[in-house]
Amino acid sequence: MPRPTAAQLAYGSCTVILSTLAMLLLSQTSSGVGVVVIALSALALGLLVAMTVPAPRATAPTSPPSGAVTEQRVPVQRETVSAARSSEPVRERA
Repeated sequence: MPRPTAAQLAYGSCTVILSTLAMLLLSQTSSGVGVVVIALSALALGLLVAMTVPAPRATAPTSPPSGAVTEQRVPVQRETVSAARSSEPVRERA
């Protein structure tokens, strides 16, 4: 299962909070069982909303046009110059 995106987390969290408040205010329940049922239904609704938010699409790599000439690059081998070979002395700051 892929990880949820920031948008999915935000929409799901907002849904849980707002739907819990709305259901508690509309039902005017004061029993513990009623609050638990409302909380569980709000969590289920938030999960449903978070999973239905469209995930970002993976971009397909673009291929060059068939008539285009592709450039081939060859890595250059570079020589390293050691500090002992340099003609100037190294000056360090005090």
